Amino acid sequence: MARTHLLPISLLAAAMLMLAACTGMRPAADAPIAARVAALTPADALLLGEQHDAADHHRIERETVQALVDSGRLAALALEMADDGRSTANLPSGATEAQVRAALDWQEKGWPWDNYGPAVMVAVRAGVPVLGANLPRSRMKDAMADVSLDVQLSEKARAQQQEAVRDGHCDLLPAAQILPMTRVQIARDRSMAQVVVKARQPGETVLLISGNAHALRTLGVPQHMPTDVKVVSVQMLASATVPFRAGPEYDAIWQTAPLPEQDYCATLRK
Repeated sequence: MARTHLLPISLLAAAMLMLAACTGMRPAADAPIAARVAALTPADALLLGEQHDAADHHRIERETVQALVDSGRLAALALEMADDGRSTANLPSGATEAQVRAALDWQEKGWPWDNYGPAVMVAVRAGVPVLGANLPRSRMKDAMADVSLDVQLSEKARAQQQEAVRDGHCDLLPAAQILPMTRVQIARDRSMAQVVVKARQPGETVLLISGNAHALRTLGVPQHMPTDVKVVSVQMLASATVPFRAGPEYDAIWQTAPLPEQDYCATLRK
């Protein structure tokens, strides 16, 4: 399927990138997304970790897809929000949103299309395949019993993943379910990694959109990538207090406006 690349990176973004290169500095926290993407690439895989309810993050996702399309470097758009095996690869660039949603077996209840559709359709219109990357529900039961998943992470990382599963379920999971659910999380990360690796194209970048936990270098998808794959991981963080710099968990942090405080665990307990 032929690809079309619409517009070049904006002159402003290019100028900011050149300035950053000349001064040896990364683009500023408020730099255009195209400049930030250009500063992090070339890379085989760009992992963009979101907070699912942050509207700014969905805007950034669309702009990131557009920036990679404009530069002619988007090999594929992979999504946590659709299952492995689902793809738009056989659709024409003029496909309707309904056709795209059908191809991806889009689950509106968990992932509102209004949040992700704009980014997805930029890729489709450019003739770039959109790929489901998440572990299908039909494979989760097998993952829960798969002891081979226990050695996919180091002992320290596995313990951290178990704690993340416990916290993510607001301490409501029975103790006996922590290990099986940890295996599912590891299997999901491995599934996303495999989809990204299969979609690689020389000189291009596969963009994976997922939750922040999956983009963690120390626990998530990067742990399951071959060593010859250059992976760049970005955390999008809706916070006013976290500094604009990354640690071992991410290569970059893109801050956005904080969200209103919400007690998700209180809602879950109800």
